[in-house]
Amino acid sequence: MKRIYLLIMSIVFSITGVLAQSAQVQKAAKSVFTLTTFNKDGSIHASSHGVFVGKDGEAISTWEPFVGADHAVVVDANGKTYNVDAIVGANEIYDVCKFIVEGNPIKTDVASTTANGNVYLLGYSLKKADIKTFKISSVEKFMDKYNYYIFSSTAPDNAGSCPFVNNNGQVIGLLQHSKNGDIHATDAKFAADMVANGFTISDAVLRTCGIRTALPDTENEALLTMMMAGEQTDSISRQKYIDDFIRKFPSSTEGYANKASSYVNGGKFEEADKVMQTAIEKAAKKDEAHCEYAKVIYQKELFSNKPYASWSLDKALEESKKASAINNLDIYRHQQAQIIYSKGDYQNAYDIFMALTKTKIRNGELFYEASQCKTQLKAPQKEIMNLLDSAIAACPQPLTSVAAPYVLARGIAYNEAKDYHNALIDYNEYDSLMLGRPLNSSFYYTRYKCELQVHRFQQALNDIARAIIVTPTEPTYYAEMASLQIRVKKNEDAVKAATRCTMLAPEYPDGYLLLGIANMELGNKDEAKKALEKAKTLGDKRADEYLKKI
Repeated sequence: MKRIYLLIMSIVFSITGVLAQSAQVQKAAKSVFTLTTFNKDGSIHASSHGVFVGKDGEAISTWEPFVGADHAVVVDANGKTYNVDAIVGANEIYDVCKFIVEGNPIKTDVASTTANGNVYLLGYSLKKADIKTFKISSVEKFMDKYNYYIFSSTAPDNAGSCPFVNNNGQVIGLLQHSKNGDIHATDAKFAADMVANGFTISDAVLRTCGIRTALPDTENEALLTMMMAGEQTDSISRQKYIDDFIRKFPSSTEGYANKASSYVNGGKFEEADKVMQTAIEKAAKKDEAHCEYAKVIYQKELFSNKPYASWSLDKALEESKKASAINNLDIYRHQQAQIIYSKGDYQNAYDIFMALTKTKIRNGELFYEASQCKTQLKAPQKEIMNLLDSAIAACPQPLTSVAAPYVLARGIAYNEAKDYHNALIDYNEYDSLMLGRPLNSSFYYTRYKCELQVHRFQQALNDIARAIIVTPTEPTYYAEMASLQIRVKKNEDAVKAATRCTMLAPEYPDGYLLLGIANMELGNKDEAKKALEKAKTLGDKRADEYLKKI
């Protein structure tokens, strides 16, 4: 009898162990979801599975369904749908990714230890949990700390990316099919460990997907991403980055300032005002909040003609002075000088700029701004040139692109003083400092006119050609080219340039006048007469003089 009793007890204990294990695994099954990715037109792109692994909507799945997709949704084991909000990271070699959904679904934990023996595959099911037992055949290591699980059995094709869990219901990996029909699983921890950094937004792999990348968890990295988003994403995605930043770092000024600037760009000044008031309330560094408030107002006053009664240059100056009252920094005095300049008080602004040149923030910009004050005050040219010289001298030596704006400004000043040789020296230096980057057509046109003054005709031809390359629809450039080509006896080329000018601007008499002169030089009397008569019809009195010569 004792033996039978012991046997019964053994069975009871065995059943109890199975039930406890089953409960944990069944609970984990609630974290499994289906993934569907879509094209821009709303058609289905691909589908897969995955599992929620984080309290803030973090999930892991395979990466391949996201490649080329525009957006995605997941449906959990209760039938609830979640939008995929952002991609945290992906690895195309191991075909895994981590992303975030909008919401807080049921999650399970990721295993931190290596599994062995039997594990459980959790299939997606809206009804009873779909749980199957699989035996691990072997385990390989990669990157020294992650596991690559190999199974000897097979699994249905529609189970791809479903999670394997251990006895504790912890995810060990996601099911993947091998080409030979076997199955394997890449360590779930490998995907779960993925984190976004400041350069994730530029990741070539992630940019194959239309879904935005996640904002990093550290403030400096997040700030970098937010700044890069302004250059690389549309306005909707950029706004999401800004909102994420504010949510993650509510005491940091940068998020509010970026949001306010977005509102200003959209003409929503009242909303921008409210955002900056919130920044002043919540920011840890109140002086920075007041400074950014001043900056937002100042930028609006400079670049928008749309009125907003609550804002003015005086209001911007007031906020900047509040920043100084909290923390008397030179950068705040610099901001105040810029605002004072914009108010038209050039002498006061000049005095502040020059005072700042004797502080730790001494730089070329301060001398340049002082030169602008002197220009407005109609100071002698020598004073202005001395300040521009100082601006360049204050830059790192040898000169870099930092000095480029000041070199250009000095070149323009030389040009206006009719010192064309020195102007060209600075124009060429500016071109060199810009490291070969294409410049705007106005620069090339300005240098072209300067080169004409010193009879550097070949250089002038090169620059007017560059201006045309940058802005091929500007008829003036073709007219200038034709005029110079006539001057250096390149009349056939002049005909081509003048013809193009007339095509772009049929009512522009200069084009026809130059076309007539070029043809006259080539002996094409009929073409010359026709073009000159057209110029005369359009009101160019110079045409008569040339018509007499035909």
